[in-house]
Amino acid sequence: MKDYIFSSVYHCNMNDSYIYDFRLEVDMPERIDKLLAAHFPEYSRSTIQRWISNNDILINGKTCSQKDKVTQSCNVSISIKSQPSINLTAEKMDIDIIDQSDDYIVVNKKSGIVTHIAPGNYSGTLQNGLYYKYPELSKVPRTGIIHRLDKDTSGVLVICRNLASHNFLSQQLQNKKFTKLYRALVIRNIDKSIIVEEPIGRHPVNRKKMSIQSNGRQAISKIKPLTIFKRASHVEVELITGRTHQIRVHLSYLNNPVIGDTMYGYKKTYFSQSLNLKKTIDPLFLQYLHSYSLSFKDPKTNELKTYTADYPKEYSLLLNELKREHND
Repeated sequence: MKDYIFSSVYHCNMNDSYIYDFRLEVDMPERIDKLLAAHFPEYSRSTIQRWISNNDILINGKTCSQKDKVTQSCNVSISIKSQPSINLTAEKMDIDIIDQSDDYIVVNKKSGIVTHIAPGNYSGTLQNGLYYKYPELSKVPRTGIIHRLDKDTSGVLVICRNLASHNFLSQQLQNKKFTKLYRALVIRNIDKSIIVEEPIGRHPVNRKKMSIQSNGRQAISKIKPLTIFKRASHVEVELITGRTHQIRVHLSYLNNPVIGDTMYGYKKTYFSQSLNLKKTIDPLFLQYLHSYSLSFKDPKTNELKTYTADYPKEYSLLLNELKREHND
């Protein structure tokens, strides 16, 4: 499902500029300026082209030109000598804030909300709402977003409020020091804990989907049953890696797709014999998958922090109905 990671680290130099290092994931060969424009939709194309022309961008340690094609994932380093202006509209939005400090903000993202802007989708995202509520995020790469959730996945996310916390938390994320636990309601029974280690890559036909691919990227999910119902299960999934749609792909691989997730195998007719369950499943709530818990070390105190996000109303209603039907 991907809890998508923007693996990045910055460090300052003597001229008060800073170096922004990150890993650029590349699925298909493309020009570097187009790849960077997709990675930084909040920055203008002219800003990115200026960085390239001034040799402020290094690809795997080497300078590049705008027309250079990148054929595989690479390391990118940008020397940012002045604060770039951002193309981001601040939009008032109801955001569920779990906690906040001077260094980070922890939110419970609603299902149906895109995490950040992207080409063709510049409004209505969590990023727009955060920029309205916390305008100082304009000074942080990607306005503090270091990981994301799929549009229809709800739950806990952490946002960095300054460069120091961005560096500290990004390094934890890169080094797999975050503990990320998800919960999902799936069809059929998962009656024992299982570790799925199946590589994931872009689907060969439907480019919007991911699939198990022998030449894909390593993907590891630890799945544990919480409650087993008559025709469904409530499971907890720990992400060891963070590939696009990872949880959804791995659960589909097990023949236990997430309820509501028609892209990865859920059929709306599955509960046709249970009228109450069928009524309880909200057709507008597209997948019963929730980022439940996130643990990381505090940038100032180094204390381990653990945050949990309440289930959405739709998730709780279905969970309670599954319990009720099971006990009848």
